[in-house]
Amino acid sequence: MDATTPQPRPCWIAGRPEQGEGSITVTHPFDDTEVATVAVPSPAQVEQAIAAAAAVAKEFRRTPAHVRASALQKVARLLEERVEEIAETITAENGKPLKWAYAEVGRAANTFRFAAEEARRYVGELQRLDTDANGEGRMAIIRRQPRGPVLAVAPFNFPLNLVAHKVAPALAVGTPVIVKPASATPLSALLLGELLAETDLPEGAFSVLPVRGRDMDKLITDPRLPIISFTGSTGVGKAITEAAPGKHVLMELGSNAAAVVLPDWPDLDRAAARIATFGNYQAGQSCIAVQRVVVHRDIADEFIPKLVAAVKALKTGDPHDPEVEVGPLIDEANAKRVEEWVQEAVSLGAVLHTGGQREGATVAPTLLQDVPVQARVWHQEVFGPVLSVSVVDSVQEAFDQVNATDFGLQAGIFTRDVTVAFEAAAELEVGGVIVGDVPSYRADQMPYGGVKGSGTGREGVRSAMDDFTEERTLVLTGIAL
Repeated sequence: MDATTPQPRPCWIAGRPEQGEGSITVTHPFDDTEVATVAVPSPAQVEQAIAAAAAVAKEFRRTPAHVRASALQKVARLLEERVEEIAETITAENGKPLKWAYAEVGRAANTFRFAAEEARRYVGELQRLDTDANGEGRMAIIRRQPRGPVLAVAPFNFPLNLVAHKVAPALAVGTPVIVKPASATPLSALLLGELLAETDLPEGAFSVLPVRGRDMDKLITDPRLPIISFTGSTGVGKAITEAAPGKHVLMELGSNAAAVVLPDWPDLDRAAARIATFGNYQAGQSCIAVQRVVVHRDIADEFIPKLVAAVKALKTGDPHDPEVEVGPLIDEANAKRVEEWVQEAVSLGAVLHTGGQREGATVAPTLLQDVPVQARVWHQEVFGPVLSVSVVDSVQEAFDQVNATDFGLQAGIFTRDVTVAFEAAAELEVGGVIVGDVPSYRADQMPYGGVKGSGTGREGVRSAMDDFTEERTLVLTGIAL
């Protein structure tokens, strides 16, 4: 059956597909057509999912590593086998251009593959204690044990891979996970539930619950779910933290990513193309999308026209067209917000090089220059296809501009100077610095997260496995070392 054909989709309660007490209608962001209806579980079904996760937690954490790894490998393989269907589903519910939807499925498959590998080598460590006289004949075995079932609250912008970033590490360490997908984009998570159901995971190891309101509140506050892994807006993340003060809450929040272009970079065409593409590739709806572009004055006259041309060359339109690079935002309300922010910047004196127009939920890729710092497109997270360029006279001034934000997720710096690269790593108040590329580079196996207002957790398979577990120490005495 065509993945975009409207059809009822069950939710997943403790590994089983079930209809609920209501439904959510999923619409296509590009033309607002109905894509599917999704079952919304009842309060009793939510309780059933939580109880099942709590009941299986002790058994699941003692599951042999090869069993967990095999399940994760199977999901990776199934994702690749059903790549066309899943990519079409992502595009239909999210509006993401098909070329990027295919890339997301590939990344999700890799995420499960990485998790399978880590499940086999997540073995802890030995520590000899005879470094002190009192520790002679003693050895410590330090292992990591799951903290308990995980509530995974996922965003709309990567409806498959950011679910995978939570589900795969949880299953790798042997802890149950309950997924709460974004209400606008639940279909990818439900498809992932289908794939998980084809494995030998124990009943209760996973649930996918497209809940809202009171049932969401129950998931957040229920003590049987001691970990919350949240990716989304800063406001919602803070509200969740306040509602669950006794829980281990991991947040990956907003960003205002910057790219710095310095005079020693030899290929300005490549820098312009990378910045243009990865400021707009998810319609700017990515926490690591380039938003601010800081250019050294020595190359500004040469570089900025190249960047303008690269932005103008991006193709917009129907996201199912394989040549389209920039699709719609998630809905028209967000598109109107972005349009208003651009108009505000222009009214405050910014130069509009290209873009700024809106048609429905689609905003044309936009490039501004000399944006006043009080304009929202400069100091807040746009989450739309808007780039703002500023010109600086020194490396230090560039670094100061990168740091002049409440967010610190990633920054990119185009330089071949190793000394400057290390200075950037030391001075920039961000979780990661990418040298020779845009901040939108993200490897799913590496630690990923930010500082300041960008969150408290780290995504990436191994990092999430550490966040979902805690150290337990066993000391053996009378050991011959």
